[in-house]
Amino acid sequence: MDAGEQGEHLVNVVDVEATCWEGQPPPGQVSEIIEIGLTVVDLCAGERLAKHRLLVRPVRSTVSPFCTELTGLTQAEVGGGLSFAAACRALAAEHRTGLLPWASWGDYDRNQFARQCRATGTEYPFGRRHTKVKVAFTASYGLRRRPGMAQALEVAGLPLEGRHHRGDDDAWNIAALVLDLAGRGDRAAG
Repeated sequence: MDAGEQGEHLVNVVDVEATCWEGQPPPGQVSEIIEIGLTVVDLCAGERLAKHRLLVRPVRSTVSPFCTELTGLTQAEVGGGLSFAAACRALAAEHRTGLLPWASWGDYDRNQFARQCRATGTEYPFGRRHTKVKVAFTASYGLRRRPGMAQALEVAGLPLEGRHHRGDDDAWNIAALVLDLAGRGDRAAG
């Protein structure tokens, strides 16, 4: 199988973590991406091929104690990350995000990228073929309510691997749900 044919079966599963607060953001601060998790899935092979993590340096906010408790990420850690624009370029160059279909749990990740790209004048790194895994999962399992990712893993009988609310671990777990959907014959998985 050549690279072009192989690419037709690959999906980038993405999960982001962003600066957050227990209540409203402090004056002058806005939520910004601080971690991008990406797992490459081969739908034909039924495998998660690679797990990636990019730390992103916030410029219009700081990591709150609430955010650190939730994600484990600290201001010092993300302060050494890439700029948002450099992270978007890396996604496009290293993971072909503009060419391959991609998936995230819901619309949050897609919307956060769109907002931050508009605010910073950065080129949006993804193509139009996006799957909201939560919607596909809810339909495939005939659920009345859309579950959170951890609950969906329980429904599917899959383990939660790593730390919840960590971009690379969440992308890895969402990728397991994508493969579960593909195994159930759900075309929305890719």
